[in-house]
Amino acid sequence: MAEPTIHAGLNFRQSVDHMVDRAIEVMDLDRDIAAAIKPCTSVLQVTFPVLIKGRVQVFTGWRAVHSIHRQPSKGGIRYALTVDQNEVEALAALMTYKCAIVDVPFGGSKGGLYIDPREYSRDDIQIITRRFARELANKGFLSPAENVPAPDVGTGQREMAWIADTYKHLYPEDINHIACVTGKPVEHGGIRGRTEATGRGVQYALQEFFRHPDEVKKTGMEGSLAGKKIVIQGLGNVGFYAAQFLSEEDDAKIIAVIERDGVVINQKGLDIQALSYYLCDNGGVKGFAGGEYSEDGAAALELECDILIPAALEGVIDASNANRIKAKLIAEAANGPVTFEADRILQKKGVSILPDAYVNAGGVIVSYFEWIRNLSHIRFGRMERRFDETRGRHIVQALESLGGKVPNYLRDELIRGADEFDLVRSGLDDSMRLALQDIITTKLTMEKVEDYRTAAYVISLSKLARSYQDLGVF
Repeated sequence: MAEPTIHAGLNFRQSVDHMVDRAIEVMDLDRDIAAAIKPCTSVLQVTFPVLIKGRVQVFTGWRAVHSIHRQPSKGGIRYALTVDQNEVEALAALMTYKCAIVDVPFGGSKGGLYIDPREYSRDDIQIITRRFARELANKGFLSPAENVPAPDVGTGQREMAWIADTYKHLYPEDINHIACVTGKPVEHGGIRGRTEATGRGVQYALQEFFRHPDEVKKTGMEGSLAGKKIVIQGLGNVGFYAAQFLSEEDDAKIIAVIERDGVVINQKGLDIQALSYYLCDNGGVKGFAGGEYSEDGAAALELECDILIPAALEGVIDASNANRIKAKLIAEAANGPVTFEADRILQKKGVSILPDAYVNAGGVIVSYFEWIRNLSHIRFGRMERRFDETRGRHIVQALESLGGKVPNYLRDELIRGADEFDLVRSGLDDSMRLALQDIITTKLTMEKVEDYRTAAYVISLSKLARSYQDLGVF
């Protein structure tokens, strides 16, 4: 495959489009269909005043819808000073491709508010959030059937609860009002497992990758995740859970964590729980006793390691530092952490990259489960759990009637019916496994597909093109 021209200084949206264009080229997708798939369907910009502590402040927010080939369109809402229309459109496009890759029947959407939430009190954020929700709902960008937000950078369960409550008061006749957002508190229609879903999905992605020894061997590694040295960039929601699960359950070594104020390094492995507590109490990693601190966090991306997991914001690996990256495998837990230019450099170096459109899909997968649960008005497992327990008890009795006692640990597992949390984890694991299997198969069998990212986009674009054709758009 001919090496594409690298255009320096691409913005986030252009970077995503160039990666998609690479897949369009290798699969020889009809140009008219490609032209229909790539643009955002609609973009809303709102500007609204809010009275805070006796002073009027004006806020600007966006909500982009990339595709409505499936409805509702789905995607998070972030509160940050990086938010602009370009970023929101790029993230909405990524969400469309992401949902198609992991077989979640949503279109892609994304929203954001230009604000630093750390500068406002809880009460202030509630007023701002409810006003933003009213703007979105009144303009058709918030509803269980058309557009369903979720948490993202700077937002969480409480913001989703406020948005859901605002929608309920605006549309009290909508019996499915609780499904207008996902990522809600469990007590208000949320689902257990959603908070850690993206980080858990990162773990499941890496677990599945290491079930393919031939692919692992191509990276220069071998064996399992146990003992692998991992660098994490960003210990927010995604980075924390990914680091915790990989270190505690897979025996990997988290040798470095990069945060806003620098990096803390311990080649023997960091205590992620202790570091998280310290970060919450002190606002940074400087001074943490469990590792060596350096203020040059960016340089730590270039540490010698087996796996690098960028889990914060986009563009942290670009043309300026890509040549110095020493990781054997990059798992993109953030959206767009590797620019198009850097991606080409890393591929040429032989660094394997598991793409963001797959690796961080755990959040939208479990959001889908939550949305389905809200629409069905019944928790998962309620109807079948006790039936499964009874059937398991009968199996134990049958085994014991044939001679011999079933050990207690095995008896307990056989007669235990799956609860909602078990089913959510099972569904997430299955989704991540099957998606990576498809990506690897596409990479190995399709001519000109040389990397996992292109394979993922080929899968996504194929599904989207088929959907557009089935709908009669072409």
